[in-house]
Amino acid sequence: MNIDYASVFQALPGAVALLTPELVFADANLAWLHQAGRSRDQVVGRYLFDAFPGSPRDPASSEARHLEASLREVLTNRKIDMDLQRYDVESTQRPGHWDERYWSVVNAPVFAPDGQIALVIHRVEEVTELLRATSRPDGSLQLEAELFSRMRQLHEINERLRRAHAREREVALALQRAMLPVPPSIGRHRFAVRYRPAVGSLNVCGDWYDLVQLQDGDKIAVAVGDVVGHGLEAAGIMGQLRSALSATSLVATGPAQALEVLGRYAHCVTGAESTTAVTSFIDFSRHLITYSSAGHPPPVLLRADGTVELLDQATDPPLDAVFESSPRPEATTAFTDGDTLLLYTDGLIERRHQDIDTGLSQLTDALIRHKELTPEALADAVMNDLIPAEGVTDDTALVVVSL
Repeated sequence: MNIDYASVFQALPGAVALLTPELVFADANLAWLHQAGRSRDQVVGRYLFDAFPGSPRDPASSEARHLEASLREVLTNRKIDMDLQRYDVESTQRPGHWDERYWSVVNAPVFAPDGQIALVIHRVEEVTELLRATSRPDGSLQLEAELFSRMRQLHEINERLRRAHAREREVALALQRAMLPVPPSIGRHRFAVRYRPAVGSLNVCGDWYDLVQLQDGDKIAVAVGDVVGHGLEAAGIMGQLRSALSATSLVATGPAQALEVLGRYAHCVTGAESTTAVTSFIDFSRHLITYSSAGHPPPVLLRADGTVELLDQATDPPLDAVFESSPRPEATTAFTDGDTLLLYTDGLIERRHQDIDTGLSQLTDALIRHKELTPEALADAVMNDLIPAEGVTDDTALVVVSL
């Protein structure tokens, strides 16, 4: 069935006009023209505010600016914008006379095949009479005026909040890039890192990952950690702890000592209490992994034969969880060429109303299914399998190292 979309557009019961990104009328359907009291020739091809200039009773042109702001919002954010607006219209029957009019306005983008905005749908519904029907018996539009005033105030507040959020998000993204850069190549070793913020967060969090080339032979240190909380404050604490652990790993005798020193440092950092972390020192020449955990989910060793081992034999309380520091435990396991090591934060496996063992089982199942993949492909597959499309309420960091 071939649909005549031009006829459909004209027959729409709602009043709809099409504007170019320059706010020039491209078309308007019959309902829109009837409501506006204009012919098609009077609007198509004309700039919106030339065809409908603001009322001379509004010398600040606030009505026009308010409407234009809604349209610019659509063009900038590429999303639908809705509002209740007052926009007086010059009477076609009495030139020079301006009728007080109120409109429910919906502006929506129409995208071209290349993803650019080709048109803006400008749908309007006059609500003047509806508001008059709710006014006081004396005929004044007290309720309507209060409603309009309140809507205008809310719109202005929302505009300020959107601008503030945009600035804060720019800061957050810059902070994330600075604090969680993709590590440079470490010799011949292949690895992948992933980071996914919690739903609704600013794209920064307290989760971190790190890979450090150690100075003693063919060794690297791989770590992940999780500061309690979200947002810029947690990210600031994360940056301090990440840097401290990175520096400590270069001089520590092993991962246990590195976490012991980090715990002492965390005691002096406000907000660092209950931080969890795990670090593994990988000795490629001896094929050994030495690891230690401060209250963190265990690393996972995916063997080349498809079996999976949880590295959970050296677990201690989180950083700064006990008053007096003491030596932390560490354990060592051997690996063979072709094995893969994963370190991650709890956002990957923990869900509300679900036992953590269920999340660990789902992780091991995903690793077995995708055991043939490279680190980059495996990281993507694990994230896709364990994190739902709508996201989760906790942040997630992941490191995959090919051994």
